[in-house]
Amino acid sequence: MSISHPHGDHVDAETHGQTMPDDHAHSALDEDHQKHSHGEHAGHSTAMFKNKFWVSLVLSIPVVIFSPMVGHLLGYDLPEFPGATWIAPVLGTVIFFYGGTPFLKGGLTEVKSRQPGMMLLIAMAITVAFIASWVTTLGIGDFNLDFWWELALLVVIMLLGHWMEMRALGAASSALDALAELLPDEAEKIVDDETTTVSIAELAVDDIVLVRSGARVPADGTITEGAAAFDESMITGESQAVSREVGDTVVAGTVATDSAVRVRVGAVGEDTTLAGIQRMVADAQASSSRAQALADRAAALLFWFALAAGILTAIAWTILGNPDDAVVRTVTVLVIACPHALGLAIPLVTAISTERAARSGVLIKDRLALERMRTIDVVLFDKTGTLTEGAHAVTGTIAAAGTSEGRLLAYAAAAEADSEHPVARAIVTAAGDHAEAKDLGLRGTGFSSTSGRGVTATVDGTEITVGGPNMLREQNVAIPSEVAEHTQAWTERGAGVLHVLADGEVIGALALEDKVRPESRAAVAALQARGVKVAMITGDANQVAQAVGAELGIDEVFAEVLPQDKDTKVAQLQERGNTVAMVGDGVNDAPALARAEVGIAIGGGTDVAMESAGVVLASNDPRAVLSMIELSRASYTKMVQNLVWAAGYNVVAVPLAAGVLAPVGFVLSPAVGAVLMSVSTIVVALNAQLLRRIDLNPAHLAATEARDESASDPQPRAAVSAPAS
Repeated sequence: MSISHPHGDHVDAETHGQTMPDDHAHSALDEDHQKHSHGEHAGHSTAMFKNKFWVSLVLSIPVVIFSPMVGHLLGYDLPEFPGATWIAPVLGTVIFFYGGTPFLKGGLTEVKSRQPGMMLLIAMAITVAFIASWVTTLGIGDFNLDFWWELALLVVIMLLGHWMEMRALGAASSALDALAELLPDEAEKIVDDETTTVSIAELAVDDIVLVRSGARVPADGTITEGAAAFDESMITGESQAVSREVGDTVVAGTVATDSAVRVRVGAVGEDTTLAGIQRMVADAQASSSRAQALADRAAALLFWFALAAGILTAIAWTILGNPDDAVVRTVTVLVIACPHALGLAIPLVTAISTERAARSGVLIKDRLALERMRTIDVVLFDKTGTLTEGAHAVTGTIAAAGTSEGRLLAYAAAAEADSEHPVARAIVTAAGDHAEAKDLGLRGTGFSSTSGRGVTATVDGTEITVGGPNMLREQNVAIPSEVAEHTQAWTERGAGVLHVLADGEVIGALALEDKVRPESRAAVAALQARGVKVAMITGDANQVAQAVGAELGIDEVFAEVLPQDKDTKVAQLQERGNTVAMVGDGVNDAPALARAEVGIAIGGGTDVAMESAGVVLASNDPRAVLSMIELSRASYTKMVQNLVWAAGYNVVAVPLAAGVLAPVGFVLSPAVGAVLMSVSTIVVALNAQLLRRIDLNPAHLAATEARDESASDPQPRAAVSAPAS
């Protein structure tokens, strides 16, 4: 698997690229060093909000204790000693300038840019509370506007909320930057059969390294010697170890669990899988989002709503002849209109969603892709390498009378053993998996091959030839009826057929096809159970495509499609009113991935396909599409819930604070308003955190849907395959 994007110019190498060991101490794994370079948090670090929160919280305790309003509410007498009355004003002022600075600066920036929003509302609220409190403390006028405790708690709550938001926004990047921490500091480099310990910073492409049992792979590469089961959960999210042998690729940071292997280094530094994944998540964090844009517009509207409500409140209470109440009500409106819950509603959900997806092996490059996924009604899969393994496999054997299946495979494998052709590798693998063929342990000698015809070798004193139709025609041999019957059926469904001859007579035949991934059946069934249609597109012959489509129960099959026409098929589906997600892995899939509402690239695919996609599946498991749908639907629900709650609080609380129910004897006190504001923020934050409880394991989701479908429909699903268009 190779997920690398060497042209990611927008990437901050200090936080999003895979660093060398010397930089490990500065990894973004440390949440305190998460810093945003865009949006309302530009230049702000998690550590800054964290530190300001704790200092402001400690200072706010005496401010609250020495507040006359709090003492009156709780029924206790304030401590009396010289200077006691100045504790709240002095500490409140410190809190205003120390803890409130990020909001004051942010508000000023929004004023200069003429884009009022969240930070300006917060700045307005704490500034009004600060001025009103000093007016009361200095005895100017006859106002009872001692809001020091509210100012303190307002700043503390805002700092806490922004600290939580910064942590959540950086969580996905932190989780993936932590992958770089899993890299070993040193590698065992093999030079002239001697093992030398070197820093991984010294490794170069084509170096050979030894990875011992239990050790981590120091760089992306290919196994040249040995075989082992690798724990790849850090990349794919799949906990079960995966067997890797000579010729297979391995990823930096994965663990060889049971045996030692030698690996030829294929990529280091910024070209590795980890670095590519980190860049994708960086793209996701910086990408635009319709939901976030909606929250920003809501904040701007709320600013004008709060300002207008404050002005109308001041005018109305003054006209009624209560100037003191006018000031108190206006100050209360402006203080509690701070929309921090609204500010948390979207960022927390999107950030947690991105993090949860990454931990499950679904890499979100574009947040819009995640938002759209819940609306998808057709998933269009590329066949080769996506629904199938993209490699030949023996899918059928038929032996003539007098020959067993095991001996047939053993003969064929022995003859093909010295060939590097993919078909030969498939036959050797099939024989190795067959008990009888494996026990026979036959070996071939005198290997020779003829291009386009087949191979010949002497096996156990018998001349064995394995070849296709051209070989049969040249040798003019008869095919036993029991063999011909099976091979005809194989040919009709598009399988490749090889005959095996012993001393010039046909002793059997093998069917070779691009093997369907076992996960594909579950993925198709689970999507259909969710009401999502499944289509397949391929350049293969119609009979091959229809056979795969029928086997998987796919709703519509597009066959014999030229590479440049794949995006046209996506457009056809869209013209029917469908919202399409395209899943592919090749260069020729890139235009279709870009045209679809959601483009999903398989992790083992090409860089071009991944650049064109909004989502990359770290594994080759098509069931991961279910994880995307589940997360998209859940995150959308949380966004709506949070927006309704946050906006609803302000719409209700501001008029109450203005005194619209004063004629019936109800006036929302500043104390109650502040408490409601705090509760609103906490509810939104906790609701977003519930996303962490969602099970996004593709195997679990597919199994659940399969159980639900079988319970509701006891009859087996018939394969529906429309003609290719």
